[in-house]
Amino acid sequence: QVPLVESGGGLVQAGDSLRLSCAPSGSTFRISDYHMGWFRQAPGKEREFVSTISPVTRSGSISYYADSVKGRFTISRDNAKNAVLLQMNSLKPEDTAVYYCAAGLIATTEPNEYNYWGQGTQVTVSS
Repeated sequence: QVPLVESGGGLVQAGDSLRLSCAPSGSTFRISDYHMGWFRQAPGKEREFVSTISPVTRSGSISYYADSVKGRFTISRDNAKNAVLLQMNSLKPEDTAVYYCAAGLIATTEPNEYNYWGQGTQVTVSS
């Protein structure tokens, strides 16, 4: 198990923005080699796919988003910092959840197919 660390969560109002960041704890691996995913889990609900980005290749990285966040969230990589980012704009109360970062070896939206996880960062959006 290689732990990841999320940061950037907080309490904001509807319509505001947040940027989450995810990086390995202890610099134990290069994030650029992995499919990286963002998931979220609201109280009483199952863990939900948010976004994923493919490993870095000569052709770049491919991103994919859940319908609920398309047009509002952007996943990206900061390769110099060995980190993956999630820019969240136009936040809604229904975005309130603990947001988790994950790393895996395949392109997937299924949380049980990711290998490594962070412990999450709380995002709360008030109305």
